[in-house]
Amino acid sequence: METQQQQQKRPNVIVFFTDQQRWDTSSLHGNPMQLMPNFERMALNGTHITHSFTCQPVCGPARSCLQTGKYATTTGCFVNGIPLPAESKTIADYFNEEGYSTGYIGKWHLAGEEPVPEGKRGGYQYWLASDVLEFTSDSYRTVMYNNDNEPVKLPGYRVDAITDAAIRYIDGHQEEPFYLFLSYLEPHHQNHLDDYPAPDGYREKYTGAWLPPDLAALGGTVHQHIAGYYGMVKRLDEALGRLMDALKSLDLDENTIVLFTSDHGCHFKTRNEEYKRSGHDASIRVPTAITGPGFEGGRQLQNLVSLIDLPPTLLDAAGIPVPTDMQGRSLLTVDKPPWPEEVFVQISESQVGRAVRTKRWKYGVTAPEKDGFTDAGSDSYQETYLYDLKSDPYELTNLIGLDSHREAADIMKQRLIRRMQETGEKAPIIEPAPARFGGQRKVTTKEARS
Repeated sequence: METQQQQQKRPNVIVFFTDQQRWDTSSLHGNPMQLMPNFERMALNGTHITHSFTCQPVCGPARSCLQTGKYATTTGCFVNGIPLPAESKTIADYFNEEGYSTGYIGKWHLAGEEPVPEGKRGGYQYWLASDVLEFTSDSYRTVMYNNDNEPVKLPGYRVDAITDAAIRYIDGHQEEPFYLFLSYLEPHHQNHLDDYPAPDGYREKYTGAWLPPDLAALGGTVHQHIAGYYGMVKRLDEALGRLMDALKSLDLDENTIVLFTSDHGCHFKTRNEEYKRSGHDASIRVPTAITGPGFEGGRQLQNLVSLIDLPPTLLDAAGIPVPTDMQGRSLLTVDKPPWPEEVFVQISESQVGRAVRTKRWKYGVTAPEKDGFTDAGSDSYQETYLYDLKSDPYELTNLIGLDSHREAADIMKQRLIRRMQETGEKAPIIEPAPARFGGQRKVTTKEARS
């Protein structure tokens, strides 16, 4: 057994996990609204992951990937409502085995029932959570369930209520290494209202605010919802600041790893009939930064990083061996080539879709004959989109089918098939998009491979 002093040398780990947050809510990605100064300070002093993406832009499936380090088709949790299989080991299980105290506060979305029975809590020892927090709470009425599955109503705006609970947990676990997963609902919409309820007075601050170029061009519900959305983001960042202040006041800041990330983005009904579930960056790209032991120094990590890479990163950073069946790679090995040149995305519910993204290109396919709620994958797909992210970073011009870009599409198709096979899927047949002529100069072979 390790002594208490030996254990305390091991870093604490906190995951600050938001829901449905676009990457460009930060000024580090061009947003002028000053919404996230605490995140930005954390990113600039720690490690900023500049190109961070979900591997499944749906709440439950994304969470299954982050808890297990495996793709949603591997665990079978490819749509909302499918509980984690009982045999699936989570990162909490691995931390438990190493003598950590483990806690979960907030939204779970991996049980399929409410309240969540102990056997479906992913191994977390301390529990204050709801399976579907958007159904058990409102912005000023936060109700979650404790270890005994008793309902607990917490005071304050929901972000503050969850943050207060987290600070209480940290304060009570100063003498032992702990791993805390803090899962907010914000800035996700409140389902029964179809609204983004910011704290009182915050929506008013951002009425008529700056819009990202895709939303300015495509509209959707952004004019109705962006002020509330930005207000929620602002309060989340203030919560991050409070959490970091608490760590500093308890002399835990230098020995605590803090990861900030989100499950997916938000396209405000511009790409389909709701807010996510598409392969566009608005739906898959998220803000991510890590600080603490192993991540100091103001590093800007520009490799393409997937949500699937974060579980092995947390274990590796805590000195815990990374299981060989995890499907991502630890960021601590990013300098050991070859790091993947693309991220792979599986899409469900709105479609059975697959996408692959490099720094230059985005390529996506769908299976129109399949049902996104019942079919995890398909043997055949149809080309749906190709974007040149160098000239079109907000994906406003779909190039699929253009003869000028056929070579780029073919190269990306092979990348996609390879990544599907590496994930455990069968190599599919991908039907080419109907040919279109003109409109663009022919892309060179070198550009197509970039």
